[in-house]
Amino acid sequence: MTLSPENNLYTHLRRGFGIDNAPCLILPDNSVITYGEARKRIGQYATALKQLGLKRQDRVSVQAEKSIESLFLYLGVIQAGGTYNPLNTAYTQSELEYFISDAHPHVVVCDPKTETGTKEISSRYNVKHVLCLDNEGAGSACDLASGAESSDDIVAANEDDVAAIIYTSGTTGRSKGAMLSHNNLISNARVLHEYWQFVPGDVLLHALPIYHVHGLFVACHCALLNGSPMYFMAKFEIGKVLERLATSTVMMGVPTFYTRLLSDDRFTKELCANMRLFISGSAPLLAETHIEFEQRTGHRILERYGMTEAGMVTSNPYRGERVAGTVGFALPGVEARIADENGKILKAGDIGVLEIKGPNVFKGYRNMPEKTAEEFRADGYFITGDIATMDEDGRVSIVGRNKDLIISGGLNIYPKEIETEIDDLDGVTESAIIGVPHPDFGESVVAVVVAKPGCELLQNDIVDPLNGRLARFKLPKRVFFVDELPRNTMGKVQKNILREQHKDLFLIQSS
Repeated sequence: MTLSPENNLYTHLRRGFGIDNAPCLILPDNSVITYGEARKRIGQYATALKQLGLKRQDRVSVQAEKSIESLFLYLGVIQAGGTYNPLNTAYTQSELEYFISDAHPHVVVCDPKTETGTKEISSRYNVKHVLCLDNEGAGSACDLASGAESSDDIVAANEDDVAAIIYTSGTTGRSKGAMLSHNNLISNARVLHEYWQFVPGDVLLHALPIYHVHGLFVACHCALLNGSPMYFMAKFEIGKVLERLATSTVMMGVPTFYTRLLSDDRFTKELCANMRLFISGSAPLLAETHIEFEQRTGHRILERYGMTEAGMVTSNPYRGERVAGTVGFALPGVEARIADENGKILKAGDIGVLEIKGPNVFKGYRNMPEKTAEEFRADGYFITGDIATMDEDGRVSIVGRNKDLIISGGLNIYPKEIETEIDDLDGVTESAIIGVPHPDFGESVVAVVVAKPGCELLQNDIVDPLNGRLARFKLPKRVFFVDELPRNTMGKVQKNILREQHKDLFLIQSS
């Protein structure tokens, strides 16, 4: 393949940038970063990284809070031809070590509060440089960029060069690094920009994290391709979001955002008069939320479906019927089908596994060729693991998903990782982790534990040892102790029975 700046994602994003004095980022204090200032700052990061010896496809792992500087760092890595590896800021140092050992980054960027521990870990894996960024965007990474000359040069790339590695948990408990190419990200960004009909004058309300696909790629790429300003918020805070809605036109969020808006009497139809599009993803949106939202605002939320390995896959139409409980149609250029576990294609209406194919589908899992091969059919379709149906018109409904996966607040949690930690605790025979419905987070983590004979355990005996070893969002919110776990004739734990037993746990508490 030919090396060319045309194959670099940043080339395509920068072409969409607004004129130099056009607003790019509008901050909570109403200060404005223009597109000219953004381009200069991104160019400084690109230069600084190259001065640190960053070469094409070298990894830069970043565990830093959302800030304008962390966004510019991401784009600077791409401009410099590097591979960006964002990490959830909730991950513990113990979890961080695995990611560093697998990614082998050239540069690690962390929060100043974790600098000492991150340096110790990084030194064990010969990481060349460890820099810092805090939640205000200050730190050694920022200082390094400030001292560098800005460059508009974009490093030549192959379209299959890996632009980003996003780690997604696996059912074995071992995280998998999904390798997304420049072409994967370019193709998906262009399709979404057109499909959701971004136009001049659009303003994006951005309250998502930027360590995963939704906030970093879907939201930012659409806005940058359009030359749009973004209200750039560190996190979703109901008061600040309500303040910005009146002058925004597009909002992307997880279902939790919409349930919180609906719970506030200040959220009215009049407040949404300037809005043209509300998009929901990262977790299933309850049909009740969809209906209540339309009744309150007159807007029908556009629900779509995506995954780390492919970005966005399907979407309800911008113009046309948006059906509650469905995720719409395969996006242009994406092929989708429903198959059984053996790959036999099923007819319309049948329930099976969603399989997909297209330019957005990732290159594979880093350092896991066997796992990658397992996840693809011989004809190139990727097996998503999500259980779905497709009607005769091609509209997709996700009716289940990889049965072990829990999605809490838009974040993926795989039980095996938590079960492994709990099973190692003194006094524990075995455990089962399930997700049960939660009115705010979609699902919440619940542990069902079998104690060893004679051992009297309490909830804190299970949760406290996990604190610091696992990210807080993975910690069980409730722990139940049982004499034995339900099993089928093959000895497999029947988590469906446990989920049924505890399905009303948080709904009852909230009523």
